Amino acid sequence: MFYRKLAILFFLTGIFGWGEACSWAVPLESLVPKRDLPEGWVLIHGPQTFTQKTLFEHINGQAELFLRYGFQKSVFAIYQNRKTSQDQIELDIYDMGSVVQSFGIFSRFRNEDRPGGFGLDSYLEDNSAFFYKGNRFVMLYAAESNHEMLRQFSNLISLKILDSSPPPQEIGYFPQSRLKSGSIQYFPEGLLGHQFLKRGFQAIYVEKVEVEAKAEDKEFKLFLAILRDSEEAMNTLKVYRADLSKKGKVLSGSSIQAGTKALKGEDPYQGKVIVLQKGFYLLGATGFEKEEYAENLLAEFIRAVK
Repeated sequence: MFYRKLAILFFLTGIFGWGEACSWAVPLESLVPKRDLPEGWVLIHGPQTFTQKTLFEHINGQAELFLRYGFQKSVFAIYQNRKTSQDQIELDIYDMGSVVQSFGIFSRFRNEDRPGGFGLDSYLEDNSAFFYKGNRFVMLYAAESNHEMLRQFSNLISLKILDSSPPPQEIGYFPQSRLKSGSIQYFPEGLLGHQFLKRGFQAIYVEKVEVEAKAEDKEFKLFLAILRDSEEAMNTLKVYRADLSKKGKVLSGSSIQAGTKALKGEDPYQGKVIVLQKGFYLLGATGFEKEEYAENLLAEFIRAVK
């Protein structure tokens, strides 16, 4: 009897687990709203599907960028206002494979902070809206300025995406003090233009500097490179040191944290650099003026990294 009950428990657990795992894995085409549209609007084209092989037919100039970020498949549709045929909204929904990659492509299109209140994060202006949720990245473009209608369509689509994956945890590691809103980006390769850093996140920070007796804002970056394991992170730090020694200047130590493997120097293109290792991460600051300010931010940064 015990084994029978145990078998039933495993069976039910499997069913519920499978159901939970697949509850958001719905066909991409089903995310395109077809009914209960905003009043006066109708679907006039699509959904039309594009794959890795055919994406260039749809967005030739940007296809390569999407493919680098793990593009799997997309659907395209067009909506029209019944009263005005020129008033149309184009919709693209992309399957990017993972929430990290959907955030990544989202971060490359956002150039400032204009949240719309849908998805995990969003951008909304008069003629365009885009957001990410789970492994989906969604873009809408309105031929006529239509801020509110873009919001309504975005909310409709966001509700259809049932993937409850949280944002990439690395976003939360970045200190909030003096962080430029909407500046955190993810790169699948070549972080900071260095192929040896591979993939990771970067963000823009603002510091006050004196220029001709006037206080001005100057931007610099914090970054977080993600390596396979601590050994690869340590080896990558050595490569970074060799690269900096060859192209710029390596300086002595850092006062951030005793026992932390660190690199400090000057890069001819990036400016002043401090790099630290923590586990399989390399994190650092580059392009700053005030070393003490950068080190304080990095100390906060390294404490947050899990």
